[in-house]
Amino acid sequence: MTGADAALTGDGGTVDVVVVGAGIAGLTAAYELTARGLTVQVLEAADEPGGCVRRREIAGVAVDVGAESFATAPGTVQRLIDDLGLTDRLTAPRPAAAWVHFAGGEAPLPGRSWWGVPSRPWAADVRRVLGRRGTLRAMADLVLPRWVGRGARTFGELVTARMGRRVVDRLVEPLIGGVYSLSPSVLPLSRIPQPAREALAQNRSLLVAARALSAAQPPGSRVGGLAGGMSGLIDELVRAIQSGGGQLLTGQPVTALDIVGTQWVVRTPGGHWRSAAVVLAGTADATHHLLGTVDPATDGGPVLVCTLIVDAPVLDAAPRGSGVLAAGDPAVQAKALTHATAKWDWLAADLPSGCHVLRLSYGRSGGAAPPGEDEFPQLALHDAGLLLGTEFAEHQLLGWALTPWLTSGPPVAQVPAPAECVFITGAWVAGTGLAAVIGHARGGAERLASALAAGPVPSRPAAPQGEEG
Repeated sequence: MTGADAALTGDGGTVDVVVVGAGIAGLTAAYELTARGLTVQVLEAADEPGGCVRRREIAGVAVDVGAESFATAPGTVQRLIDDLGLTDRLTAPRPAAAWVHFAGGEAPLPGRSWWGVPSRPWAADVRRVLGRRGTLRAMADLVLPRWVGRGARTFGELVTARMGRRVVDRLVEPLIGGVYSLSPSVLPLSRIPQPAREALAQNRSLLVAARALSAAQPPGSRVGGLAGGMSGLIDELVRAIQSGGGQLLTGQPVTALDIVGTQWVVRTPGGHWRSAAVVLAGTADATHHLLGTVDPATDGGPVLVCTLIVDAPVLDAAPRGSGVLAAGDPAVQAKALTHATAKWDWLAADLPSGCHVLRLSYGRSGGAAPPGEDEFPQLALHDAGLLLGTEFAEHQLLGWALTPWLTSGPPVAQVPAPAECVFITGAWVAGTGLAAVIGHARGGAERLASALAAGPVPSRPAAPQGEEG
């Protein structure tokens, strides 16, 4: 950042708040601010809004190629959906269990667990995954002294110390890697949810803590979606922002963020905007670049999502339920497969009988880099065949798309705010998942609106800004 005013050209005018980034965090913050009567300008570097919530048309079918569901707890996403008038589009997945695939076998994921940690390792569904040796090692957690695992820095280290490597390799690693694009070996214990930290502190046994956390989860499906796809949430956010007087410009990368007198000046190649406050909702690297700061908190790494539409009537029976998590089989490079047409009724209804949508993801934060893009779609067809217990010929492929994403990595504990009325948000601050990001963005936007309503905004540096709830 600089304090000097360069020659200003392409004056976009003055607004209350400039929002940098039109992913789910930036759009949610902009929606909250416009709903409170503030004038907002949203600037997005890409050609379209949405970030990790995006659709593509493949073989004539519009499908989500990013986030396709949300965690129903703690109700954060549903409240936004209700506020936007999308309640009638809420839908739950079919009650088909996901599977886990490991070297030498596959099995349905155990029903009673928390983040892959089984609450009843002696149950038949857990024994089927862990085997006798792995089950006995997991049960040893009940008699190990409290100090075992006390020095662990990451979630993976803790589970390994208390319950053994096989629990990590076959349950924890595939679940956290497949759902959150993280390896448990890089997930700090300090960054797991607060209720989990409390349960771990209160119980000597990890198994008992997992049992308490599993029992506390609300009944019913733990994920939800929108008929037509989660990208409908982006469409409605944009509409609501514009109806509230806000403006959105795409193809406008922000190149500089300056303080000029008592105002912020946000610059792009196409012009500049002045504002009393700024929301920074980009990636970690982009945010630090704008602020001129150096911080160890960076984005996690690249992920590829390969979406296939195949003509395969054998999949009508959903042989692996809603999908498969991969656990250390060297023959499979994918970390997870979602059988989308077995998961969502609305999507199956959009396709002819025998046609199916499969989503395979590659790469994770703290893990190996994803394969080269030139290996697709053949690699995805190969992995899908192994994970689903069938074979696919190339003539069965009706269409496909490869979408690169950037993972957020483990959320950071504190983010330095350069001045008052600058709010920093996004998955790298809030944590992975729509619920975490939306909750963080709405909460911060509410506080920003209150600060602006209180009176003039000074530009002096502020204390570090902690994580928002």
